[in-house]
Amino acid sequence: MTNVAIVVHSLGGSSMGLAQAIQQGAADVEDADVRLLRVADLVPDDQLSANPRFGEAFATRVAPFPVATADDLSWADAIILGSGTRFGSASSSMRAFLEGAAQLWMTGALVGKVGAAFATSSTPHGGVEVTVRDLLTTLMHFGMIIVPPGYADPIYFRAGSPYGAVAQAGGMHGLEPTEDDFAAARFLGKHVTEVAGRLAPIPAGVE
Repeated sequence: MTNVAIVVHSLGGSSMGLAQAIQQGAADVEDADVRLLRVADLVPDDQLSANPRFGEAFATRVAPFPVATADDLSWADAIILGSGTRFGSASSSMRAFLEGAAQLWMTGALVGKVGAAFATSSTPHGGVEVTVRDLLTTLMHFGMIIVPPGYADPIYFRAGSPYGAVAQAGGMHGLEPTEDDFAAARFLGKHVTEVAGRLAPIPAGVE
């Protein structure tokens, strides 16, 4: 069994949509147990749901998913992080979640696990690749093995990024990822899960 945690911070649901495509790709791998989790925002859920711009989308597309904890990271063989882009970096809520997992860094609990990342941005050059690399850098500090998609599938010549799945989505106009964006995300989920499965230790007594 390969345990996969997809952990995303999303407000209007576009990053969550990309995360769901990654979940689909991961679930296509035999013997994969996949958890799709959201990062709790620094603003309470009830206030987010009342926001006149994205409140309804948050309440229906994001809030129903369980909130990630450090225990989910410990459970996982592979961790795929995602966030909307905020001024060329991951959201403050995602940063707070990762910094809150400092005990896992101190104990080396994530060393040797597989890591990957994805991101969305509401503008064509809004720093989406920088956000992915920002998240990957954090995973490196935890001692994880980074698994990028590169150009391992032809879809990455049309969508995504060699660093991870990305999309122009969200923002004032409520843009959604394209079908190519979703296809690139599905590939990332499957690819990371397959690699994690190959790296998983063989159970005692099995040859």
